[in-house]
Amino acid sequence: MPARNIYIHNPANMELLSLSERILEKVKKGESSLDVEQMLSMLDKQQLLEGLADDAAKKTFWINIYNAWYQLLATREQLKRPEIFTSKVILIAGTRFSLDDMEHGILRKYRRKYSMGYFPSFFPGKLIKSLSVEKIDYRIHFALNCGAVSCPPILFYSYDNIESQLDQATRSFLLSETVIDDEKKEASVSKILDWFRGDFGGKEGIRNIIGGVFEKNIGNYHIKFKDYDWSAKLNNFE
Repeated sequence: MPARNIYIHNPANMELLSLSERILEKVKKGESSLDVEQMLSMLDKQQLLEGLADDAAKKTFWINIYNAWYQLLATREQLKRPEIFTSKVILIAGTRFSLDDMEHGILRKYRRKYSMGYFPSFFPGKLIKSLSVEKIDYRIHFALNCGAVSCPPILFYSYDNIESQLDQATRSFLLSETVIDDEKKEASVSKILDWFRGDFGGKEGIRNIIGGVFEKNIGNYHIKFKDYDWSAKLNNFE
């Protein structure tokens, strides 16, 4: 804990986290974010690497940036799936990133997008490897918003509270999206847990996570994955 308290006063850290919050705030208010986008684009790569020196900072910064840019790409740029995830149009520190770079490259420690969380990308790139988290945190799946009905809502994440915020986001999403049928011994869960089941520790891990949230033993329950509703639901801020 002492090292964490010292780190938050790092000027580079504070500037980066402030920019991630400011762009998300402007998007929420419907204001132009071009000034913040320019500041982000002009950052030095070394500043990005040094300022985001632990996983808490990396998660805070990239979750806020991802959620802001999804809204911008969907509204201002009018991008649709799958291009909205793969287009490298987000300029940060002189490098063009895609939403997939942020989610699967940085926040999921360069996992392959369609490997259900079990296999790494063979060639993630030097910068992505340098920026990526040390440890994959399955809770980020309940923080990233993809503009659809079945997505988690958008929160403003802060370095000081990132752990408790991710815990609350996970709990809130799973309570609202999970249906447990004790008679059938069945738990119907979000498709997100299927797409990235390796991040959650497979079906056993999913049972443990769901059981912990609902405070009950579902170790022998069948896991059923619900259909994902991709209907648009933009600006879903909480």
